[in-house]
Amino acid sequence: MRSSRLLSILLMLQSRGRMSAQALAEEFEVSVRTIYRDIDNLSAAGVPVYAERGRDGGFELLDGYRTQLTGLTASEAEALLFAGLPGPAADLGLADAMADAQLKLMAALPREKRESAERIASRFHLDPVGWYQHADRAELLPALAAAVWTSQRIRVRYESWKGIVERDLDPLGLALKGGVWYLVARAGGKPRTYRISNIRALETLSESFTRPRDFKLAEYWKAWAQDFEARLYKGKARVRVSAVGMKALCALAPAVQEMASRTAGRADKHGWREAEIPIESVDHAARELLKLGAEAEVLAPPELRKRMGEAAAALGAIYAEDGKRRRPRARRAAA
Repeated sequence: MRSSRLLSILLMLQSRGRMSAQALAEEFEVSVRTIYRDIDNLSAAGVPVYAERGRDGGFELLDGYRTQLTGLTASEAEALLFAGLPGPAADLGLADAMADAQLKLMAALPREKRESAERIASRFHLDPVGWYQHADRAELLPALAAAVWTSQRIRVRYESWKGIVERDLDPLGLALKGGVWYLVARAGGKPRTYRISNIRALETLSESFTRPRDFKLAEYWKAWAQDFEARLYKGKARVRVSAVGMKALCALAPAVQEMASRTAGRADKHGWREAEIPIESVDHAARELLKLGAEAEVLAPPELRKRMGEAAAALGAIYAEDGKRRRPRARRAAA
């Protein structure tokens, strides 16, 4: 375990540059004292690592030093093949580069590891887009990726629910969620999230920006996604559902499934039970719950129950009318 951590520290210093003992300790979930011991062991092994003191100090490798201990294990090579999603790579303009990289990876592996990696590539396929959905068209992705990579400021015309706005942004990263690409960019000193398909125009400016040293895209995205879901569901509804309705209810959304499963009461002799679900709004909830048909009954809130009753009455009126009167007359065949 320690030897693996020593190699990881070495590779991290090589890829990231100077890092403090505290940052390394947090990265590997060990104490600062342990990091100091590991640095001493690296130095004793001949690795030219030195400490820079001061407020922005830390450990750093001697300029020009590069370790050759970068060989891949079989499991690491297989993981890289899993990571090479062709769709996102093509969106970013990296399809050819991804194909070349995988060819080089396969060529660099020993024969026995290459056979294992080939089995992975031929037997597993990852498709990040949900059923009956299509990935967002994102023609601007290659230009955005270049701006993110080079820390180049951009100007966008963006269509939000408030209308079209124009903003100068510092692009910090790109995220793919369920087939939808998002840009994380700094605006007004704070990172914000923008759906790329809503960007109507993009201009790469001549000025660059300094990327925040403490910004971590994965951590920001996790926190933002959780906050977004919490803000999205603004209320709750209580429903009574059949066994079939419970399955359909849980298929609406993961958050609905979680709350319904957690709050569901005991089923009665007919298999019906009560549960609570999160809702965005009365209108949205009514549209979603109508999908369950007669397998669900809304108990609360009163305004949602009323809306469901109105919708049921409207449907009843449509289907109660004489269908013949609603159909257009058939045209007579030409003589």
